[in-house]
Amino acid sequence: MPESADAVAARPAAPVNGRRPRVIAVANQKGGVGKTTTAINLATALAATEHRVLVIDLDPQGNASTGFGIDRRARRQGTYEALIDGAVLADSAAPTGIPGLDIVTSSMDLAGAEIELVTLERREFRLQDALAAGPAGYDYVLIDCPPSLGLLTLNALVAADSVLVPMQCEFYALEGLSSLMRTIERVKRTLNPGLEIQGVVLTMFDKRNNLSNLVAADVRDHFGAKVFDTVIPRNVRVSEAPSHGQPVLIYDLRSPGAQAYIHLAGEVLKRARSLPA
Repeated sequence: MPESADAVAARPAAPVNGRRPRVIAVANQKGGVGKTTTAINLATALAATEHRVLVIDLDPQGNASTGFGIDRRARRQGTYEALIDGAVLADSAAPTGIPGLDIVTSSMDLAGAEIELVTLERREFRLQDALAAGPAGYDYVLIDCPPSLGLLTLNALVAADSVLVPMQCEFYALEGLSSLMRTIERVKRTLNPGLEIQGVVLTMFDKRNNLSNLVAADVRDHFGAKVFDTVIPRNVRVSEAPSHGQPVLIYDLRSPGAQAYIHLAGEVLKRARSLPA
């Protein structure tokens, strides 16, 4: 049976010099779940294992850019220009100060992109097209998605090989997670047949709190092996690090939060090896 036009368009970009990065969307439509914290610290941990990593800040709030200490006044060409103007991502990547780790920054202009994208050709594929034109030489691309299921997140899901879902251990978490999973399945059926679930990571876990333990047990019962073994604890050092413009792995490597992200990176690498190339 011939492939649909959407399926053909959604094929991953051809490798650059025989190799292409693994693209992971870090997504959850609920805010305050540790999504950006997970994106920047997982990226830092991957870079520490001598992988070249690019973070794409796709959230108009720009928290991932701030988390790497990049001043708003220093942000020039970024994700807005890549989506709307067709700028090449390789030309937009800025160093973070962490060896092997670059970022395409966000700006407030991105807040209007949801509206502007509606009238553009290939509106769901703009980020995929930007990735197809580059950048070369990265092993991993992590996309920090906004806390919504609009066109920005849709672009991330279409461009990604897999989705990593941070989920706070709270009462309403499962309902929101189920909604996101349905969205991922729809994108897989219609726009990106190769999209996979990288995994669900439990964040802000407090082992002294019965609710955290109950939610964690429910999530593992419901999603099984899709849930990472590593849980990210509620940790004051993780909360403090962004105000210093640093990932917690740089701010306090020995803290429980930093150590958890190192273990999470190990699991991500293991799962990535088991996914289709």
